[in-house]
Amino acid sequence: MTNDSVPHDSPAPHDSPARGAAPGPAAPGTPAPLAGTRVLDLATLFAGPLAATMLGDFGADVIKVEHPRKPDPSRGHGPAKDGVGLWWKLLGRNKRNLTLDLSSPGGREVLLRLAAESDVVVENFRPGTLEKWGLGWDELSAANPRLVLARVTGFGQFGPYARRPGFGTLAEAMSGFAAITGEPDGPPTLPPFGLADSIAALSTAYAVMTALHSRDRTGRGQVIDMAIIEPMLTVLGPQPLWYDQLGYVQPRTGNRSTNNAPRNTYRTADGAWLAVSTSAQSVAERVLRLVGHPEFIDEPWFATGAGRARHADELDAVVGGWIARHDRAEVVAAFEQAEAAVAPVHDIRDVMADEQYRALGSIAEVEDEELGTLRMQNVLFRLSGTPGGIRWAGRPHGADTDAVLTELGLSEREISDLRTGGAL
Repeated sequence: MTNDSVPHDSPAPHDSPARGAAPGPAAPGTPAPLAGTRVLDLATLFAGPLAATMLGDFGADVIKVEHPRKPDPSRGHGPAKDGVGLWWKLLGRNKRNLTLDLSSPGGREVLLRLAAESDVVVENFRPGTLEKWGLGWDELSAANPRLVLARVTGFGQFGPYARRPGFGTLAEAMSGFAAITGEPDGPPTLPPFGLADSIAALSTAYAVMTALHSRDRTGRGQVIDMAIIEPMLTVLGPQPLWYDQLGYVQPRTGNRSTNNAPRNTYRTADGAWLAVSTSAQSVAERVLRLVGHPEFIDEPWFATGAGRARHADELDAVVGGWIARHDRAEVVAAFEQAEAAVAPVHDIRDVMADEQYRALGSIAEVEDEELGTLRMQNVLFRLSGTPGGIRWAGRPHGADTDAVLTELGLSEREISDLRTGGAL
């Protein structure tokens, strides 16, 4: 990895809630695990940029490269406050912002110089786009043989669909996810958020760390070909095996499962919704004892999750009936005492107030130069020795262009000429 840590003229770090796990927080001054790693984020909407965000959360110096005249579309996605997009504040956190027209000769040369001093490039252009600009793997690896290039696209770098426009929604449809989501008599259902993109982002961050580990042993970088349709297929579990070996196609079952019951959402006497899961046999038995129907436990079909699933109507009736006669607090307390699994169905207001999230520090406060104090998701996991953190929220378009180029060794005159020529 490079020796360049986050420069001193970067935005001031903010001390977000501690993310260290037992045995205790890291010693003062302990560097983040990815300090000294430089990432060039050339990607947009949303898998590639989110992967870069995750790397930045643990100390990588992430330089977000945006077109001078066409900012990242996520800046305008969703609600805004005072004209500032809020999604960008999350997606752009811990990133410095550089404007660069990669299709221009000046932009190409600057990018190659940056790549020579970087560890990772993340991009999500259609296959062939970087090559058209003279920035393909041949040119990038010539500039830096240790570079890792993460290419994130809807369908991958080759195959009959490779050049189609690809978004997470299409992956959610093509993977089989939509086909099994929704009520049995309803249409296939798509998630109302970027599920496939988020899963692909997690997968890309994992792939980058795998490639960097390999590079540290071999001295050579490599290309990551991440097709968004593939991580989505992976998280759906054994469906290909079921079909291959049994010809079984999983149907839509709403909140129910074909593998266990009772498993559903149930409404309490005071109008709240709770989710119950009985994936473990012992938990299923505890739930039925709790709701006053231990006789079900002696039924032969109750001994397996699949057997219970075939009797979901009966089990939902007794479990749902008991829950409907009690307030939410009573149900949760009774389940907790019985060591049975239950959780409230939260909306975001409940999440922000939940005592478990508060204990974990899952929501961090971040001071922002544009909007003041912001609350957003904290870093993804807790490391006891080298925790990550949120140093700053998403920065204005091009805010760090001059600083980054000056670090690269460009003079004021060179930067001015690039800007006059439209490369910046």
